[in-house]
Amino acid sequence: MNMEEKTMTSGKLAGRVAIVTGGGNGLGAECAKVLALHGARVAVTDINLAAAQEVVAAIETQGGQALAVKTDVSLEADIKAMATTVSAHWGRIDVLLNNAAALDTKTRHADRDVCNVEIEAWDWTMDVNARGAMLCCKHVIPEMLKTGGGSIIHNSSGFGVMGDASLTSYACSKAALLALSRMVAAQYGKQGIRSNAIVIGFVLNEHAQKSVPEEIKQILLDQHLTPTLGSPRQIADVVAFLASDEASFVTGHTMMADGGFTSHAPSLVPMRQFFERQGSNKL
Repeated sequence: MNMEEKTMTSGKLAGRVAIVTGGGNGLGAECAKVLALHGARVAVTDINLAAAQEVVAAIETQGGQALAVKTDVSLEADIKAMATTVSAHWGRIDVLLNNAAALDTKTRHADRDVCNVEIEAWDWTMDVNARGAMLCCKHVIPEMLKTGGGSIIHNSSGFGVMGDASLTSYACSKAALLALSRMVAAQYGKQGIRSNAIVIGFVLNEHAQKSVPEEIKQILLDQHLTPTLGSPRQIADVVAFLASDEASFVTGHTMMADGGFTSHAPSLVPMRQFFERQGSNKL
């Protein structure tokens, strides 16, 4: 047995069952794979069943256990069926990662500043990102309570904590996740449910690599406090921590995983440039 196979059976999430929504690609797929790497049995749920099945195949190739479940998180019936299916298949649910998000090209182009937001983009974004996450909690929490509790993790965004020039609907939906996370923690904590949110910064996932201009990447990197931009694996590692007993005393918390992007004054970059020109940081 190699080290990776050993981790699958004795990792910090061994014996746990996790659901990852929007797990068929991008960040969701990476999170599903990392949760499995730590020993969890993972239900990869996605509106695109074929994409979910590809992730399941990759997990199984690593020696893990996974299940693909077609789920449209804008439909409560789909979510209820998902929770029932996963619970029936493995007998429990221990981890829920609310990751599914409406951020396809059509929606992004229609989700601009407030005066130019197309209402269809607002409704769809809220249905998937906020309403969908709430409904997942609604139908998964009762299953978690049957076995003593669990960990719920909500993938939010820097857009949810700061104002910006565009993506108004997306930002508001991600802010809603922060409130939802605290509500779940407050309402079900005494019954063994932990709930935390992650404010995710700009990460170089497949979408970013292909579609974000290099100039924008550099603008964003300048505002980071790290030497490089983030990777999906770095976010997945935070998810695995929050899912595990290592975070057993962490709940109702919003964790920043953004390379320090939201932690500093807006004037930091021009001030740094000013000091470089002056040859000193004396004020």
